[in-house]
Amino acid sequence: MVERSKILLEHAGGASIPLIGKRLGTTRGKVTRCVAKALSMGIDVALKDLPRSGRPAIIDEQAEAWLTGIACQKPKELGYSLELWTTQLLATHIQKHCRKAGYDCLRRIGKGTVSKILSRHKLKPHRVQYYLQLRDPNFDERMADVIQVYQEAQQARKNPQAHKGVVFLSYDEKPGIQAIANTAPDLPPVPGKFQTWSRDHEYKRLGTMSLMAAIDLVSGRAHHQLVNRHRSREFIAFLKKLIDVYPPKTKFRIVLDNHSAHLSAEVRKYLATVPNRFEFVFTPKHASWLNLIEVFFSKMARTVLRGIRVDSKTELRQRIRKYFKEVNSCPVIFTWKYKVKTVDENSLAAT
Repeated sequence: MVERSKILLEHAGGASIPLIGKRLGTTRGKVTRCVAKALSMGIDVALKDLPRSGRPAIIDEQAEAWLTGIACQKPKELGYSLELWTTQLLATHIQKHCRKAGYDCLRRIGKGTVSKILSRHKLKPHRVQYYLQLRDPNFDERMADVIQVYQEAQQARKNPQAHKGVVFLSYDEKPGIQAIANTAPDLPPVPGKFQTWSRDHEYKRLGTMSLMAAIDLVSGRAHHQLVNRHRSREFIAFLKKLIDVYPPKTKFRIVLDNHSAHLSAEVRKYLATVPNRFEFVFTPKHASWLNLIEVFFSKMARTVLRGIRVDSKTELRQRIRKYFKEVNSCPVIFTWKYKVKTVDENSLAAT
């Protein structure tokens, strides 16, 4: 197709047939046939081979349907150890059982033919594509509540007086941040010799820590707390920290997930001591992607944590604190757009 495309482009540019053959290193006859086919039947036809009669098909539609039906079952269900098919295993199974099923035309089928049949039916039984089952019966309602918080935060940015005394936050934890040390120094790039930093494959684990963080959805300011564990008591300590940061009597509307530490009796007991200060808006179950701070964590993981090397957990704490200081020196305001129109329409319909 590439060669034929070049022939047609050369011809469209005014080059003669002998000159095209010379430039592309091909025969005059091949150029003539390609140009003639394009002029008589169109460019799309000229780029491809014309269909030929070929040998009559041996495998009929019923046999193909039986083969694809086998491919849509797991090998373990048919007595094999494998979880997923390989083309060789599927071809071998078809050869062994086709006569008993009444499809003798498949007795000599090879893995190449099996692959073509699967491709024709758009099947890939050797692969797994993951999905997440909807486990929250109130998913739509809870999603609407979360998006409503994002909408109110956007309105507060435009009209601060209308939401005075209310802070909108997106909160989550990032557990298992590893403090990793090098066993040999990193080597710098060398112009003309080494393009990148060079790092020894071996490393030393120095322990882990958890990051508790919240983003102010109006100002973009990021709050954080580094802890060894993220239990109810650490979560309560973070809430107390928020109270100390903001003016007295500030009300907090916080988007967060359904972690047990957020719903424990210990947390509820604390909330009773500060009535009307905190309103939790929980994301639906298994829908952490609705929590906007996950975008912040993703960026942090890619820019800071992915290649970080430290000499101690203390240095890791200092580096993370420095990152938050840099973020807050020029805060980024995140804007949520997914499903916003749907929530607006449902709100109008309810009104």
